[in-house]
Amino acid sequence: MSENVVHLHKHTDPPADNVTTLTVVPDPPAPSPVPLWVRSGRAVKRLATDERTTTAARAVARHSLYVAGGARIVARRTWDGRTAARYERLLRAAEAAGNYEAAAEWEERGQRFREARHRRRMDLLHSPLDAAKGVAVGAGMSVGVLIALGVVLAINTGQVGDVITPLSATIDFIALLIRIVQIVWGPAITIGPFLALLALWGVGRHQQAAPQWALPANVRSGEGEPITPSIVVKALRDLGVPALRNAIKEMGDAGASMLGPIRIAGCGVEVDVTLPSGVSTIEVQNRRRKLAENLTRHEHEVFITIPQAARTVRLWIADSGALDEPIGPSPLVTDETMTADYAKGRAPWGQDLRGDAAALSLYQRHLLITGLSNQGKTVALRSLALWLALDKSVQFLMGDLKGVGDWAMFDGLATTLIQGPTDEHVIQVTEMVEGAVDEMNRRIQAPPGTTFPPLIVLVDEAQVAFMCPAKDEDKRPYGGSKANSRYFMAVRKIHNQGRAVNVLMWQGTQDPTNENLPKLVREGAHTRASLALGTESQARMALGDKAVDGGAAPNLLRPGLDRGTLVVASDGITIPAGQSSITVRTHYIDDEAAVAITDRAKALRDGVTTLHAIDRGPKHDPLADIAAVIGDAPRVRTKDVLARLAARNTDAYGDWSFLDLKRVLDAAGASPYKSDGVMCVARDRVTRALANRDGDGSASVE
Repeated sequence: MSENVVHLHKHTDPPADNVTTLTVVPDPPAPSPVPLWVRSGRAVKRLATDERTTTAARAVARHSLYVAGGARIVARRTWDGRTAARYERLLRAAEAAGNYEAAAEWEERGQRFREARHRRRMDLLHSPLDAAKGVAVGAGMSVGVLIALGVVLAINTGQVGDVITPLSATIDFIALLIRIVQIVWGPAITIGPFLALLALWGVGRHQQAAPQWALPANVRSGEGEPITPSIVVKALRDLGVPALRNAIKEMGDAGASMLGPIRIAGCGVEVDVTLPSGVSTIEVQNRRRKLAENLTRHEHEVFITIPQAARTVRLWIADSGALDEPIGPSPLVTDETMTADYAKGRAPWGQDLRGDAAALSLYQRHLLITGLSNQGKTVALRSLALWLALDKSVQFLMGDLKGVGDWAMFDGLATTLIQGPTDEHVIQVTEMVEGAVDEMNRRIQAPPGTTFPPLIVLVDEAQVAFMCPAKDEDKRPYGGSKANSRYFMAVRKIHNQGRAVNVLMWQGTQDPTNENLPKLVREGAHTRASLALGTESQARMALGDKAVDGGAAPNLLRPGLDRGTLVVASDGITIPAGQSSITVRTHYIDDEAAVAITDRAKALRDGVTTLHAIDRGPKHDPLADIAAVIGDAPRVRTKDVLARLAARNTDAYGDWSFLDLKRVLDAAGASPYKSDGVMCVARDRVTRALANRDGDGSASVE
């Protein structure tokens, strides 16, 4: 314990006493010492996690594993050289590929190898005796030659002793060789194993025979390295499909026979892979991310499609980082002399992944573009309309249910332009589409052979219309997907018959679901394109099951990073043979450039007056009109009521059917009834319904 410290305090209270006192104040308690084992553990942890320590440990493990890997490679090569294993592997690979001619050839080569090996082994049985005889004969002949040489030497020198001089010199030389071997043998025995290990290490290092975690960082990352057959085969082998891995191991060519030629394709390469028996294409498609990582690429840089050949997948592998580079401006911006041709031309939309120009034919094709919000849907849709506007024969009816000015440059170019997100704007857009239906019906009833200018009915943010809760005076909803939904039914009518008379429906919508994009509407579009989506189910709604099953995957695009990149399923764009879709990186045309293009389009025309609202015409009251056409008769057949209504107001009732009449009467409580087998409308019921309605203060309708 520490000693107490004595402090002197001089108190002045009370001042009169002036007494000096001693106060003993103890020291504060000392902190508890940290146990030694805790401090040692912390030091060990710091040492173990230090970067220099991990680097050194990785280096030791790497070079040790080089030796082990080199030994394995040398052992395999030796085994292949001494046995028929190589021929067996090549035989199985040829059989797996269905190449039975090559299989027969490898089987024959293997048989020849076995016969030659058998002959060598049989020769070994007789070789010791033959070798002994050969040595004896050779030694005798050598001694005879040396003695003959000594005789010649002795005759020449006159010295008899020179007869054995050549033989003696040969014996001395042999003794010298033995002495040299005795001197070198010891160090060779000591150094030999180290030289063998060094050779194995060299083989392992050359083949990088060590795990990825032990390799140097520059080798381990491999990012941006060129795609070679060995890299593709290794990526497939490590994909986690047991049947694929085992088949590659059994192939004598290490799986190279699975690959077609690696072709340069735009900013990447393309290769077809024929999968071995027992491996389905879906197993490879479902492991796209792992395959991309095995190829040292990001997931969005590898695309897997299914060509026509059976058991084949087509891999397109981008150069590292190439898809993050812009593709350049649109020809609509750079070429001020460009014009459009609706019937024969193609809109310059962007580039495919191979770097080729992607152009889309719009002739008699309904269009649907979907995607998450803020991914470039409006710009992609607008760029098609901008190109088509350069054909002066094309007419536009436009509804922008976002209403932030994305389509404002078409004012003075479109016949109708409605902009806004409210229910009133949805009503206006719905009536605009219904007006297009009337125009379509007029064209259909024209004499055969009549030609009509293209009429593009374009609705951006169409999900707002489908989800609108507003109803008209007959209680018919504007939104929804039921048979009485006005917007839905108008779109369906154009999809069904508009193509034949050049009345086309273009729609852009967000986040496709069954609620905001009904099935019948999305399946009515000839050209379907999708930007980034959230799920595979949304991708199927946007593009259809066939495109997704064929490899289309807009749900794998990166929201934000792949803005403007879309997957297209259409016969109006060139798609590689065997594929059901194509990925297009669209050109970005900003508002300023769009205004310049529409100014050029307006200069081609005589002038267009754009309507910003639909003229609904004079007001009419269906129930009062029904009462008027019935007159004083107690009942009138429904057929006659419809005819009288059409004569009274052709615009309002000219296309009415029995269902329209029944809907109005049912809503008023004056339903038609059957009399003598004929459907009739009773005057008393209609009069009573009018009296009840007027008593409630209901207003007439348009």
